[in-house]
Amino acid sequence: MYACSKNEDEIIAPEKQITFSVPSNFTAPAYHFEDNKITNAGFALGKKLFYDARLSADKSVSCGSCHQQFAAFANLDHKVSHGVNNCQGKRNAPPLFNLAWQKAFFWDGGVKNIETSPLNAITDACEMGTDVETIINLLKNTSPYPQMFNKAFGSVEINSQRILKSITQFMAVLVSGNSKYDLVMRKENGASFNSLELAGYHLFKEKCSSCHAEPLFTDFSYRNNGLDLVSADEGRSHITGLATDFGTFRIPTLRNIEYTGPYMHDGRFYSLDEVLEHYNSGIKPSPNLDPLLKSGIPLNSSEKEQIKAFLKTLTDNEFIKNTLYSES
Repeated sequence: MYACSKNEDEIIAPEKQITFSVPSNFTAPAYHFEDNKITNAGFALGKKLFYDARLSADKSVSCGSCHQQFAAFANLDHKVSHGVNNCQGKRNAPPLFNLAWQKAFFWDGGVKNIETSPLNAITDACEMGTDVETIINLLKNTSPYPQMFNKAFGSVEINSQRILKSITQFMAVLVSGNSKYDLVMRKENGASFNSLELAGYHLFKEKCSSCHAEPLFTDFSYRNNGLDLVSADEGRSHITGLATDFGTFRIPTLRNIEYTGPYMHDGRFYSLDEVLEHYNSGIKPSPNLDPLLKSGIPLNSSEKEQIKAFLKTLTDNEFIKNTLYSES
């Protein structure tokens, strides 16, 4: 007599292991997970916390409210972040991906550790407007969080370190490295630039790559790009106290730039055309203007189209549509 076996449609597929993978054309990351080993349970907890609006003061705003997957985890069509009680911040919400390569966070580099970076959003009066203790008390009394913390960390204890480590597991796994550009660089599947994209790539390397360095398309430096004669936002000088840092901001990545508008630290430009025209004709001679921009970046209409064509090869549709990162 044979033992009964499960029907094929009753067999549950094994859970796919969540991993952090470094694309072969990338440099080594700055964050290594030695003290925050990735587990499926930790990642799932971090994702749930990322998307849970109940963590904010008025239960209306989650991390995912300002960092939307379809916008490469930036904030589509919002110049600046919108927080609790419809409060508007003063800076554009940056996209969240390839964070494991960053050593400092936010437009001014005010936070040096990815694990503590969510604290700014949690405590800012114009973002989530709350505090960690309030969140801990909420989570202790909200199912299924105690069970999820137990599964992720081996006990039902909920503390700030576990909250931040689990959110980090989710955020740091957000790696975008499968754009057309990446396929071309890795010589995968016979990928190649068309003539317009190739011309744009050559132009980009000539005119833009000193700040937007490959393969991450940022050098992580802080520069003044001539948006204003006198910046309304003090920028990095708020952190360093140095007059030479007034009105300087971190160079943003250009990956997924097709979907991360509006652009600049204050979201003043809604299109890539506006951005390119700024560099062509709109540079203001600020006292802290980056020396590389003293003469602007002259671009004729044909060159603008070529650069835009190249920039669109940096779009990673696989990342933007990956349901692993989506709100369940």
